[in-house]
Amino acid sequence: MTHVLDADALSGAPSPTPSGDGPPAPFRDVVASDSAFRAFLHGLPGVDQVGAQARTAVLGTRSIKTTAKAWAIDTAISMVDLTTLEGSDTPGKVRSLAAKARRPDPEDPTCPPVAAVCVYGDLAGVASEALAGTGIHTAAVATAFPSGRASREVKLADVRDAVGNGADEIDMVIDRGAFLAGRYLDVYEEIVAVKQACGTAHLKVILETGELVTLDNARRASWLAMLAGGDFIKTSTGKVSPAATLPVCLVMLEAVRDFRATTGVQIGVKPAGGIRTTKDAVKHLVLINETVGADWLSPEWFRFGASSLLNDLLLQRQKLRTGHYSGPDHVSID
Repeated sequence: MTHVLDADALSGAPSPTPSGDGPPAPFRDVVASDSAFRAFLHGLPGVDQVGAQARTAVLGTRSIKTTAKAWAIDTAISMVDLTTLEGSDTPGKVRSLAAKARRPDPEDPTCPPVAAVCVYGDLAGVASEALAGTGIHTAAVATAFPSGRASREVKLADVRDAVGNGADEIDMVIDRGAFLAGRYLDVYEEIVAVKQACGTAHLKVILETGELVTLDNARRASWLAMLAGGDFIKTSTGKVSPAATLPVCLVMLEAVRDFRATTGVQIGVKPAGGIRTTKDAVKHLVLINETVGADWLSPEWFRFGASSLLNDLLLQRQKLRTGHYSGPDHVSID
């Protein structure tokens, strides 16, 4: 079911947003339009849904033990975007989350910190101040998260506000209505505009794959987001079911693999929503290794959007270290 795209297959693709030395080949000199995007996106190889489900089911049975498991747990911890996205969030809760991000296990200084703390934009300043000097990123959701239903001016103001508050990563949502209606140019141009509004902040583009319904749409949206300049492609807001699934993650990993093979540009992947256990995390690490290889096995290129996942990783980590499980009071409740 795996297809590796070559340059000839992509010769009609619209040009990505310029950066560095300009758009990578073979995307130069093609004018972006709905018709060009439709021809390219609908010309991508179709996804074998049964094959994707079968492959992820097989990979999901892989088990790892002892030293490898300890490495996997620490790697997964280092990839977590520790998240709180509730209307009841307070500065105190964000500071508490930042403290946990810095020292996930206060009793064990060898436990790695997480990759980022992800909050609403108005609380980005609180997170940024609490994380100053740690190397942990402050991520903020924006563009009328989670629905994405607002004017472009409002969405861009949302991004600028979050960046101004201290966010160095922005998690935006695409306009799923526009995408499903075939208004690909609108989606593309909005991502380009958001990327520009981010300045030096990295941009994660949330596809909300549960609303895109099909794996073919997940592949098309992945390519559209990458062509527009997204630094990461992200499965979900965590507010829609289904959220992150292994078949969707497989399709997105194949997309970033093929994009790098064609352009030389590496893009990150972030599954979010429904990833709660160490087993879930390990399945994703196996999927990464078998699909795109070790180049993506770092927080620079792969993240877990999660809240409760970290607690289970910490409990499993202590089990490996001490030989027994701790009670639930060993970890803080987020």
